[in-house]
Amino acid sequence: MGDLKDKIGADLKQAMRDKDAPRLEIIRMIWAGIQRREVDERITLDDSQTLAVVEKLVKQARDSIEQFTQGGRDDLVKHESAQLAVLQTYLPEPLSDDEIASLIDQTIADTGASGIKEMGKVIGKLKPKLQGRADMGKVSAQIKQKLAAS
Repeated sequence: MGDLKDKIGADLKQAMRDKDAPRLEIIRMIWAGIQRREVDERITLDDSQTLAVVEKLVKQARDSIEQFTQGGRDDLVKHESAQLAVLQTYLPEPLSDDEIASLIDQTIADTGASGIKEMGKVIGKLKPKLQGRADMGKVSAQIKQKLAAS
């Protein structure tokens, strides 16, 4: 069992002891996602796979916040924002824009990518380094822009 999964399990128990209902709700959601994936794939998740489950929930929360903001549902925006704050405690320290740009440039040089057709190669090399530390949608746009310019 990975360290991240252990931490989530311990936080789940602590939230139950503290009777912290809002925190308990989101941690249970994370735990359910982990359990669902383990049962479906008949595996025990390691840290990177557990992080992928958390990232998926973070993306869903951000999308919900955007939708609720557009719909004028401030009560739901507040609820989702609180859940997002809890989810983000399980993500690694995010990288700065300069660090991301540097990694992109280095990976493009390492792979010898020279056009948009080779974008998948660059993303494939970068994803493990950036998982949980950067928005892959924005990274993808930056890579596309740099490869289009070359």
